[in-house]
Amino acid sequence: MRSTEIYGVDLRDLVFESIGGRKYTARLTAREPGILAGSDGLRREGERIGIRFVRLLEDGTVLQPDTTVAEISGTPKQIALSEDHLIGQVAKCSGVATAAARAKELGGSIDVVCGAWKKMPVESKQALRQAVEVGGLRTRISPRNFVYLDKNYVRMFGTIEATLEAVKRLDNRVKAIQVRGDTAEIAKEAASAVLSGADIVMIDTGVIHDVRRVSERLHSDGLRGRVKLAFAGNVHIEQLPDLNAEDIDILDIGRAVIDAPLLDMQLDVVVPAQEHTK
Repeated sequence: MRSTEIYGVDLRDLVFESIGGRKYTARLTAREPGILAGSDGLRREGERIGIRFVRLLEDGTVLQPDTTVAEISGTPKQIALSEDHLIGQVAKCSGVATAAARAKELGGSIDVVCGAWKKMPVESKQALRQAVEVGGLRTRISPRNFVYLDKNYVRMFGTIEATLEAVKRLDNRVKAIQVRGDTAEIAKEAASAVLSGADIVMIDTGVIHDVRRVSERLHSDGLRGRVKLAFAGNVHIEQLPDLNAEDIDILDIGRAVIDAPLLDMQLDVVVPAQEHTK
């Protein structure tokens, strides 16, 4: 229904007037394979609507086509509201979790992470962060406390060295810095970062040749063992097998995971067998 309200009256109340007191059962099912995420939000929204959950799978469940994600019971209006409100609670998160699991599988020896959830609208940040984690990826570049110095920090301080000097006293934090070749040739920036105390050097250009140049310089200067190399910049999941051959410790895959399509799901009222014969 394109409009659900007229003159302050919910049209669903009028439509379901003759059957409004009955209870119906409906099933939310997956229509394609994937990983379930967002079930907590699904339950909260269902309870807000007033439906009763007969069954609800947990986050991390491997879904196949026709897997029942949830079975619910409610009035006709509650079932109609569920179709509008419940599918969205899990379809997007499950798509993200599925993409994250695929990235982890193809990442091989590389530590694949996804921090792009931080750039999403406030109301969806935590749900997407949890979905990434359900799929098996970390949402931070380091499991330890860290400080991340991006290109804007470097631009404001003027040099890689000055930027790292500003956080030198933070002894208990991993220091990660972004290099893009803005202040010097990128391999020189990376070497300066290591000599200035960086623990992680993030090559945030999306250009694999930059990784090779940085790696060659750090090996040549005897610095490679003192730092972890991270890479980011419009990386696609399909590229991961090839990137396993490169000198990369950490890969931030970002949009390829967060922009994953919805996992296809549908809500269907369960019609008793005898109803079909009438």
